[in-house]
Amino acid sequence: MKRLLWPLGLAALISSPMVASAQPTATDPSRLTLVQAQKLAATRSIELSAAQHEVDATDGGLQQAGSRRNPELTTTVEDMRSATQTTTATIGFPLELGDKRAARITAAERARDVASARLAEVRATVRAAVVSDYFAVVVAQERVKLAQDSARLAREAADVVGKRVAAGKVSPVDATRARVDAANAQLEVAEAQAELRSARQTLAALWGDAEPAFAEVDGSASEAPSRPSAPELLRDVDASPGLIASRLEVDARKAQVDVERSRGVPDIVVSVGAKRDNELGLTQAVVGVSIPLPIFDRNQGAAYEASKRADKARDEYDAARVRLLADLSHASARLATAQAALAALRDTVLPAAQQAYDASTTGFQAGKFGFLDVIDAQRSLLQARARNLNTMVSAWQAATTIDRLLGR
Repeated sequence: MKRLLWPLGLAALISSPMVASAQPTATDPSRLTLVQAQKLAATRSIELSAAQHEVDATDGGLQQAGSRRNPELTTTVEDMRSATQTTTATIGFPLELGDKRAARITAAERARDVASARLAEVRATVRAAVVSDYFAVVVAQERVKLAQDSARLAREAADVVGKRVAAGKVSPVDATRARVDAANAQLEVAEAQAELRSARQTLAALWGDAEPAFAEVDGSASEAPSRPSAPELLRDVDASPGLIASRLEVDARKAQVDVERSRGVPDIVVSVGAKRDNELGLTQAVVGVSIPLPIFDRNQGAAYEASKRADKARDEYDAARVRLLADLSHASARLATAQAALAALRDTVLPAAQQAYDASTTGFQAGKFGFLDVIDAQRSLLQARARNLNTMVSAWQAATTIDRLLGR
């Protein structure tokens, strides 16, 4: 019975569009539209907030990368006796060589680019999740409504069969079956309501609400979504947010290689100051230069590590591109298959199943068919409607996947 009742409820979705059709009014604030759901997710999504914080953090990294090294103050005192004491004070000015500062700035800029691209990728993912979860609530709402209608019809059918049993026209077994179907229909209502609560919570969680503040969503489903053909979609693959982020990650790794290589060039420190000799009563100018000798440490290990990580980033980009092409082709094929199946169901299967059900119902009322004949016809009709709606759901899921992959 479970397989029979909820498809009947879902079949009603076939007669209305799957987009928010009416904006909530001031008298109905608990009715959520798709536009409102998108705005809530865009402004309150924890995932988006985390990605934005990463972008903000890279701004600080860029600021730090452009900072120059601080001067160094050095003081030396010779001989603790005041009469013969010599005091030297110098200020050292580090001079960065090997274009270290320019390399740091470039690496920080590439890191900021990666963070911005990741933010765009997360935004596309959240947007697609909102559409998918919103559609799930729409379906769950229709399941509840039509499960309730199915329960009502089951009760009425049980009453009719009971009267016919009392008149001796059908077997008492049919009355038992009808009562069982009516009881199962009530269970289907409870299950549909539980599914609706779960779907609402899943949607509200996208903007951080543990419990949904809305009572229902505004929308319904009918026609399958339409997207360009697979060859057209594949031409836009390089504009995918995920692939852009992966490509920028390669550039960031290359920039880090330049940073590590620049660190292999030693910096020098130029110092100037004064020396006071109390015994002679003289103050002398002091100038010095400090030059590290890169004999043992030329930062070669860090440079090698950075170069290997750059190679890894290139491989990850190639793998991401292949995976994206495969996922995009798969989603496009799923959508095309769903569209073809929906056309066959709409033009052939559903009309034939409806015609068979109508004929069996009329024949049962006229005493030409038994109750089992009506149940079989009803089962066929419900299965056809269930397949139609499940195929519709599959089509929307495939379209949502395409939009997420391409960042639309």
